[in-house]
Amino acid sequence: MKTLVLAVGTLKEAHYRAAEAEYRKRLARFCEFEVREVKNDEALVKALPKTRILCVLDERGDNLSSRELAEFFAHQHSHGGGRTLVFALGGAEGLGERVRTLAAKTLAFGRITLPHRLARIVLIEQIYRAHTLLANTPYHK
Repeated sequence: MKTLVLAVGTLKEAHYRAAEAEYRKRLARFCEFEVREVKNDEALVKALPKTRILCVLDERGDNLSSRELAEFFAHQHSHGGGRTLVFALGGAEGLGERVRTLAAKTLAFGRITLPHRLARIVLIEQIYRAHTLLANTPYHK
């Protein structure tokens, strides 16, 4: 199953770009993975694949452990029917209602507030962690 992250805004800081590049490289052995940057919610909606399972990141979402996220991935891989698993991340103001209503799943990283660029790195790391858990490789501790 292809995994796509649609992110409003760009990574400007070199350290965030380096972290993303590292996890993208690591993910290549597990799945087809892509990150696309878009300008706003409207562009994000236009960039959504027609056949998708959309998960949005929002503070009102479900708080899943890393293992629960891995189980979510496993379920989507076995029941997704070839659809692209899409994670949508908003900019500094989050995602608008239109995007949130399209979601099959809403996830949160707890009750803390993260800068949207850092949340993007955390999301990609958690996608990687989920794949290592499913593959039973020595990363998750």
